[in-house]
Amino acid sequence: MAPESVSFRITRTAEDLAQTVSALSHRLVKLEQRLGTLELALDHRQESDPGELAALANVEGLLRDCRMLLDDSSEASGSSIQDSVEDSMQGSEPFSMPQTAASEKPEGFANAA
Repeated sequence: MAPESVSFRITRTAEDLAQTVSALSHRLVKLEQRLGTLELALDHRQESDPGELAALANVEGLLRDCRMLLDDSSEASGSSIQDSVEDSMQGSEPFSMPQTAASEKPEGFANAA
């Protein structure tokens, strides 16, 4: 081989390597910029808004109050159901209408019968 062709190949290979390194450097810069943007976005998401925290605390308090009301109402309804079952077993009728004598007719029904 001629020394000129070997020199040409070395030069050509060095130029190709320089272009590849340059392209990789540009890609690396772009990736670093993307990474920086993502880190900023992540930091921004992690910084909590005080108004948001107050709203979440308020919602948490409301949920707690609702749970307490539900627990209280379920206990009350459970005991009232149990009371009415016991009353019906004893023969009393808690939901019966008061009975009136035949001679006692409500006003307005005097002509009826």
